[in-house]
Amino acid sequence: MIKEILDPCSCTQCRICCVFDSSDIWEMPVFTPETAEKIRCAKPETNFVPHGNGFIIDPGEFGESELFTCPALTENGCMLGDGKPFDCRIWPFRIMSIGGIRAITIASLCSEMYSRPLSQLVEFLDKGLAEKIFRYAEEHPEIVKPYDDGYPVLKFERKEK
Repeated sequence: MIKEILDPCSCTQCRICCVFDSSDIWEMPVFTPETAEKIRCAKPETNFVPHGNGFIIDPGEFGESELFTCPALTENGCMLGDGKPFDCRIWPFRIMSIGGIRAITIASLCSEMYSRPLSQLVEFLDKGLAEKIFRYAEEHPEIVKPYDDGYPVLKFERKEK
């Protein structure tokens, strides 16, 4: 979804969005039943827990200095291809709830996007992506994360009165 603004080669080299430490495990993407099953078939040792209408990966116990890598990540990138979770397709944009209002934010970990002017990011969202994100969040509320103040807000959802 964001290939028009984010160079896929940069993503392939970085992969930071697929690796979690104990402080950002809450960012785990929500997998549909179909994508969870695809991962289970390829990596049967992967455990999932229900999360709304989907599933999140249960990383098990890992230490504060350890990292957990998404089992869908392979040497060639994500095994799910275009079928990866919505959270992953829009990353580093995040959909979060601030006082019950949904907002699109950006993760500071993606240096390529985070270094861009906010006006460029908002303009990109205004070309239809924001509408898609808010619509998907309405249909799949389990993807909405609680707000973390380390994520600058780019856009609030406007509800029609």
